[in-house]
Amino acid sequence: MANITAGMVKELRERTGLGMMDCKKALTEAGGDMEKAIDDLRKASGIKAAKKASRVAAEGVVLTKIAEDGNYGVVIEINSETDFAARDDNFLGFAQRALELAYSNSEADVAGLLGAGLEDARSALVQKIGENCNVRRVERLQLTGDSAGIVESYVHSNNRIAVLISVTGGDEALARDVAMHIAAVNPLVIRVEDVPEEDIAKETEIYSAQARESGKPEEIIEKMITGRLRKFVAEVSLLEQPFVKDPDVTVGKLLKNAGASVVQFARFEVGEGIEKEEIDFADEVAAQIKGS
Repeated sequence: MANITAGMVKELRERTGLGMMDCKKALTEAGGDMEKAIDDLRKASGIKAAKKASRVAAEGVVLTKIAEDGNYGVVIEINSETDFAARDDNFLGFAQRALELAYSNSEADVAGLLGAGLEDARSALVQKIGENCNVRRVERLQLTGDSAGIVESYVHSNNRIAVLISVTGGDEALARDVAMHIAAVNPLVIRVEDVPEEDIAKETEIYSAQARESGKPEEIIEKMITGRLRKFVAEVSLLEQPFVKDPDVTVGKLLKNAGASVVQFARFEVGEGIEKEEIDFADEVAAQIKGS
């Protein structure tokens, strides 16, 4: 049987808003699998998609650089262990150097950047500030051929969220506004038809379980599932979302009115998807006392 800790129960409560006993039971039945417990709770109680954990695992910065002619741009994420280190001038200098190298070496992935001399600088930085630092990921967008458009970016003031976007038929102001929207709302895809099949299948399973709990006739249940799926794909698709600066207009309508379209976008948020061990110092001290 999996060891269900108080910390696991606390995290599940924060992510679902449900009671302690419900969360503990779900974790026990899921064998300690947090994501399975969330899915099971959604099926049983009809709660909305669980909030992502409010605390990300890694610290650091995200940076962008755009070519003067506006047809090429790069976004990069550099991680540190603590927010304190992420504000250090030495760390920020390394991050800027990594950005410049990623910009000038347009074909290099992270391994290629490190092999191009960045690894020595990274090792020296680790020795200097006493924390592990990493170049986590890099992505580039470029308009080629006769594409009449622009590559633009938006970096939030704390350098923790950055968006790179390529737009045809629009100007810098429009591209930046849409990039700002993406930073704030975090769409999954550009168009409804781009939503991955596995995401639709997962939501269908959850909505089916929720609907059948209602005890309604099968034909009503099917309509409920269809309606919820339609709402889900609209919520995660950029063009269907209400524009953050004018909710009466969708992003798709905003672009259409300007004769523009989004080609691609990349959104980086510092530490997203990385798990970071959180130490409970009271428990650590208690364990040391017990073991002494």
